[in-house]
Amino acid sequence: MKYHLASGALAALSLAGTANAFWRMPCRGRTALERVDPIVDPGKISSHAHSVQGSGAFAESVTFDDLRSSNCTSCQVTQDMSAYWVPSLHFMYANGTTVLVQQDGGMLAYYLLYGDDPKAFPPGFRMLAGDPFQRNFTGLAVPDPAKPWTGKDVTQDALRLKALGFNCLHYSVNPPEGTLYRHFLPDKDFLDENCSDGLRLELMFPSCWNGKDLDSDDHKSHMAYPDQVITGDCPSGYETRLVSLLYEVIWNTQAFKGVDGQFVLSNGDPTGHGYHGDFITGWDEDFLQSAINTCTSESGEIEDCPLFNIQSEADTQLCKAEVPEALADDNCEGPNPTGICGGVQVQYGPAYATMGSSNSSATATTAPSYTGSTPLVPTLSYQTSQRSFASDKYGGGVTIEAVTGVTPAPSPTPVTTELIGTTTFTSAGAVYEVAIEEVDVYVTETATATAAAKHKRHLQRHHANRREHGLLAQ
Repeated sequence: MKYHLASGALAALSLAGTANAFWRMPCRGRTALERVDPIVDPGKISSHAHSVQGSGAFAESVTFDDLRSSNCTSCQVTQDMSAYWVPSLHFMYANGTTVLVQQDGGMLAYYLLYGDDPKAFPPGFRMLAGDPFQRNFTGLAVPDPAKPWTGKDVTQDALRLKALGFNCLHYSVNPPEGTLYRHFLPDKDFLDENCSDGLRLELMFPSCWNGKDLDSDDHKSHMAYPDQVITGDCPSGYETRLVSLLYEVIWNTQAFKGVDGQFVLSNGDPTGHGYHGDFITGWDEDFLQSAINTCTSESGEIEDCPLFNIQSEADTQLCKAEVPEALADDNCEGPNPTGICGGVQVQYGPAYATMGSSNSSATATTAPSYTGSTPLVPTLSYQTSQRSFASDKYGGGVTIEAVTGVTPAPSPTPVTTELIGTTTFTSAGAVYEVAIEEVDVYVTETATATAAAKHKRHLQRHHANRREHGLLAQ
C-alpha cells in the first residue's frame, strides 16, 4: 500500500527562529500506571494516577542520577532515560464504575529544534506544563484568533491554556485537526459521532528558560512560553531557548461508542482544561546537545539520527517501574466500582477544582457549566487549507499553524491514498513537508525542488480496520 503525497518542498523559513528539524521519540511501552508524581508529590502517594513513560527507575522520589542508573527505558532510544508522565484517561459508566481507556502506541515525545541555538536540558532539570486544577478557558476567543497573536493572547496565562490540544481523529472522513487546535475535551456525543479513530491529547511544554534554575517552587516559573506557544519570541528574563518538547498520547475513545457514560482524566477533570504533564531529563547533557546539533533530519524519524541506539518496540514494553507497596492494591486500570483510583471527585468547574477525594460517591460533584465563550460541545470547523500530510503509524503528527503575512508556498497537488481516496488541500501559508511516518510513500516536491525524491517506509497498522495519518505544516 502506498501514499502518494505532493507538497511544498521545505519552503524558506518564514518566521525568525523557526526550524524544520526535529525528532519524534516513540515511547511505546508504559513504565507505570500509578498514583506517583516525584515532582509535585515527592516521597508520597499522589492524589491521582499518571501514565508514565521512560526510565524504569521512576519512583515516588527520583533524582537525575536515579533515572540515569536504570537498566531500561520504555522509549526506543536507549540513551534517553528521561521520565515523561501525564494523567491517564478513564471512562466512567453511568453507575460510577471506571475503566482505563486504551492508550494506542504509548507516547510520542517530540523534540522540536526551534530557536537560533537550542540548548540541551541540564542535569537535574525538571518542569511541569498545565494545571490539574484548571476547569475553564475564561476570556479567550474560541477558536484561537489568526496568528501572530498579540495583546491578551500572548500573556503567559493565555499561552498556558493554549498549550493543550485535543485532536479528533477520523481518517476516513477528514484529516486530523491541527496541533493545539482545540483546547478542551470534546463531550462524548461529539467523540462518538466524529472521532472514529480516537482522540489525540497534546501538550506543549514551555521552551524559554531563565538560564539558572533547574526547578522552581511551582515547577513552572523557571520556564516561560514563546509568544506563539510553539514558535515565537521568548520573554525578558527567559532568553535561553531549550529544545522544545511536545507530548502526544492517543486514546481509543471509540471503544466506548454508544455506551452510557463520560470520559474523565484521572485528576477528576471531564473538561480537559486541567490536562497537564511532567518531565525530568534523563539525558546525558553532552549527548543530547550533540543530538540537537547533529540529528537535524527533516523526517523526524529516530532512525535518521546516527547517534541513537534504537531498541525494538517489544523491548520497550518490558521496562516497568517498581510499584510502591502502598499502591499494591490500587485499581487504576479497572474495572473500579468505586470510581477513579484514589477516590478523586469529578469536578466540571468552571471554578478552580479542589481535587478532593471521596470514596463514598463516584458521581460528578458539579453540574456541567462554563463561563465566557467556551461551549460545552465543541463546534470548531476543520481547517485543512493551510496544512499538508505527514503521518505516524499510530496517528501521531504535528501541525504548526502558518502565521499571516508570510510569502505563500505553491499549492500542493492532490493527495491520493488507497485509504481515503482523493482530496485536495491548498496551502495559504509557508508549507513544510516533513515525513514523520512509517508508510510506503512517494513524495513529489514542488516550489524549490529540483527533482522528485522517493521515500519508502513500511506501514504497520495498529488496528486492522484503522486508518493512519497525521499532519505537519508551518
